[in-house]
Amino acid sequence: MTSGMRYPFLDLRTVNERYLANLHEAADRVIDSGRYIGGEEVELFEQELAESCRASDAVGVSNGLDALRLIMTAWQELGWIRRGDGVIVPGNTFIASVLAVVHAGLRPVLTDPDYDTSCLTAEAIEKACEKDSGIRAVMPVHLYGRVAWDADIAETVKRCKLLVIEDAAQSIGAIATEPGLFGSRMAGALGHAGAFSFYPTKNVGALGDAGAVVTHSKELAESVRQLANYGSDRRYHSISIGFNCRMDPMQAAMLRLKLPDTRHANARRFERAVAYNNVIRHPLIRKPAISPQVTDCVWHQYVVRVTEGHRDELQQYLTANGVGTDIHYPIPPHSQPCFKELAHGDLPVSEQLASEVLSLPISDCTSVADAAAIGRIINEFKASEKK
Repeated sequence: MTSGMRYPFLDLRTVNERYLANLHEAADRVIDSGRYIGGEEVELFEQELAESCRASDAVGVSNGLDALRLIMTAWQELGWIRRGDGVIVPGNTFIASVLAVVHAGLRPVLTDPDYDTSCLTAEAIEKACEKDSGIRAVMPVHLYGRVAWDADIAETVKRCKLLVIEDAAQSIGAIATEPGLFGSRMAGALGHAGAFSFYPTKNVGALGDAGAVVTHSKELAESVRQLANYGSDRRYHSISIGFNCRMDPMQAAMLRLKLPDTRHANARRFERAVAYNNVIRHPLIRKPAISPQVTDCVWHQYVVRVTEGHRDELQQYLTANGVGTDIHYPIPPHSQPCFKELAHGDLPVSEQLASEVLSLPISDCTSVADAAAIGRIINEFKASEKK
């Protein structure tokens, strides 16, 4: 987030202004209910989220990281996967994707994404499985809101007999061009389970931390629900070594208010992305592709690649011209100090992306006219000569 900017990267107060009166009403409703853990607000949100994803079940949880962790822990409880099994994860994701695998006692197998889409490909999944016979699952990350799913991926995961856990933290409302394993085309419901984050900066953001698990398996949903509530199947009776990862009704009420606006919120972001793509004309800038199937990317971030080592210079230039930016993500997971044991991997694409990506403002606090103005500022950028 950036303050004091003519074009701030993100201003959550402005983003939430359109919902403000109803947010206050929702908060009053929860306060007056006297129910502050679980209850009707959470149950209704779970039903509404499952319906929107065309899935059988959803379980509200504490955040996106816990959603991922709970899925993989539940798989082990159900005997679908064993401790130490490998999970393919793209090497350019946010660290939470990898943390969840490790927290669940599984083994992250980092794999380079496609340079153009930033997402995993069927070819990468197949190569990883050929090298490592212990892989049992794959985590497509719908990075920046772009769906990491196609017919080739569907065929590959079936042939390799992989469980599919979607990191859908950035992609609520995105629709794949091909159906998932159980018929739904909605991000989060393409594989065996999907994890959403409702962190305040997301396209559908809570006013605190929140997340959800979506699945077509009632058995998995029940296991996740138990694990998230101290491993208990009834009060004071724990059948698993569980956690405290519940969604609170205040966040559920806020999200119930925003969920129906998902399609319109994503359409507003798409308008900004189109404005950027129409205006930006700079030889050092690679723009993200806009697919004819416009719903397969919900533009959680609009990320350009700045080539020839000029990313940091462009970011400084934009800051000086009142444009807030961010980098998603400057240090890939295998280069983080906490994952030194992963540093042996050969991930040139992930490392190149980390050195080139730059996120431009695209939320509701950025108008279409703002996006066009930012594009013109970028076009005026004069890069220094590299020695």
